[in-house]
Order: sequence, then structure tokens, then C-alpha cells
Amino acid sequence: MTVSDQLEKASEQLKDLSVRASKAGAELEAAKSKAKTQLEQQANEARESAKKTADDLKAKADKGDAEVVSGWAEMQNHWKDHVAKVHKDADDAKAHRDAKHAERHAEHAEAQADDAVYFAEAAIEEAYYQVLDAAVARFDADEAAAKAG
Repeated sequence: MTVSDQLEKASEQLKDLSVRASKAGAELEAAKSKAKTQLEQQANEARESAKKTADDLKAKADKGDAEVVSGWAEMQNHWKDHVAKVHKDADDAKAHRDAKHAERHAEHAEAQADDAVYFAEAAIEEAYYQVLDAAVARFDADEAAAKAG
């Protein structure tokens, strides 16, 4: 893959990510005026979508280069385990809701949401760096091949 192709692919992926983030932001803005049952349904749909995305990511990582994938696969497994625990805790909390417990759960859920957004920000920054680093590596490889050839 040429540097130009690599950068074009990454650019398109980041544009797609931006569109998804904008859509999520707009849906969250609209959610402010929804009833609880509507929010619960929207949350369940988002949960299923997040699970599918995590599963797809893991499947893609499982097919990749073992050396490159190992670190990402480990991080993905930790993330998937974390998400499963958050979902289980949320389900458990729904079973017994008194006012104090509900308040603690809400605060915990809000903190988890903040952490997920910060994680996404960090992942985007890391992806940007990795794409640029890969482009530099491709230049290095092309230069080395030209010198050897």
C-alpha cells in the first residue's frame, strides 16, 4: 500500500468516525426531551450496537498479524471485559433501587460515561499518531527498497 493510499484510507475512517460521533452527539441532545422508557430503549439499542462493534473489532484483531495485534487484542479484551462488567452492574442496580442506591448508581454511571468519552478521545489521538507513524515507516521502507534495488 502506498503512503497516499494509507493516508486516504485512514482519512476516510476518521471521517466516518467523526460522522458517527456527530450523530451520537445529536441523538444525545435530542434525548434530553425523551421519556424514561424511550431513553431505556435507546440505551438498549446503543448497548447492542456497542457490543456488536466490540465483537467485530475483536474478530478483526483475531485475524490480524499476531505481533501487531497482541497489544491491541489485549486492550480490546480488557475493554470488552470492562464493558461487560459495567453492563452487569447496571443490570444488577436496576433490580434494587432505593433513592440513595439510585443516586450512587447514577453518579457511578455518569462517571463511567465520562471515562468512556475520554477513552474514545485518547483512542482517536492514538489512531492519528499511529497513522502518521505508519506513513513515515512506509516512506522508510520505500527509501530502503530504492537504495537496495
